[in-house]
Amino acid sequence: MIEIKNLQKSFDGTVNVLNDLSCNIPDNAIYGLVGANGAGKSTLLRLINSIYKADAGEILVDGKPTYDNEEVKKNMVFIPDDLFFYSGYSLYDTAKFYQSLYDDFDLEFVFDTARKLKLDFNKSVNTFSKGMRRQCAIICALATNAKYIFFDETFDGIDPVVRQYFKKLIANMMTKKDTTIIMTSHNLRELEDICDNLGVIYDCKILFESDVNTLKTDMLKVQISLKEDFSAETFKDLEVLSFKKIGKVATLIVKKDQNTKKFLTSLKPIILDYLPLTLEEIFIYQMEALGYAFKEMV
Repeated sequence: MIEIKNLQKSFDGTVNVLNDLSCNIPDNAIYGLVGANGAGKSTLLRLINSIYKADAGEILVDGKPTYDNEEVKKNMVFIPDDLFFYSGYSLYDTAKFYQSLYDDFDLEFVFDTARKLKLDFNKSVNTFSKGMRRQCAIICALATNAKYIFFDETFDGIDPVVRQYFKKLIANMMTKKDTTIIMTSHNLRELEDICDNLGVIYDCKILFESDVNTLKTDMLKVQISLKEDFSAETFKDLEVLSFKKIGKVATLIVKKDQNTKKFLTSLKPIILDYLPLTLEEIFIYQMEALGYAFKEMV
């Protein structure tokens, strides 16, 4: 488990990039960190991986501080947004380099996955396209079998078909091993079909985080029409996050409890439909309830 408490980081001692940030990342989960470019996602990952030192606060991995702790770091691998490969190194050379650092490195996994993706083992990685370089980095990271794997802007430059392939690889690894994967993106849709937990980073801290399954079962999107004229006041007994009425039909986003559907049925509606909610919609309404505009954050 990763525990982050009251984390603070600034550069040049001026403006805070992170300020009093706290969150817990559970074991054996895929945790998605969402936020606009410049929100502090990359800085947070670099702090957890001891690339930067925090100005204040605490980062614990399995109960141990991470900074300058080789025992902890051998169980972690970090793939940054700005990829780096040694000059002239092929995918094979890069994989062998990772193998020298991680005891449980699976070289056969690299060979097998690269063949499926038609990546040349012996060609210099720096001659590859941006998407192909990202593929090489993800393959090598997964092959380490590290307990904690960090991806910054995970699928940047990768086409949709290959992206889905990697999502399956990541999900399979998480279920087969005691692996925790932390992924960042400025695009919620990129993460919504793979993450177990999601957090929004904004204004130097984690503003909101939740288990995805809880989010999806905690809210209802309702389309309703009644015989008599009605307004938002009609639904005052529910926790309404959003109410929009066009003509005689209203669309509501409501917090769900055991009496919600019973109450709606008791109004004897002409129309009563329960519509699917996307994760993006859920976050928008959750943030609006907190007084923030979610679309400004991502």
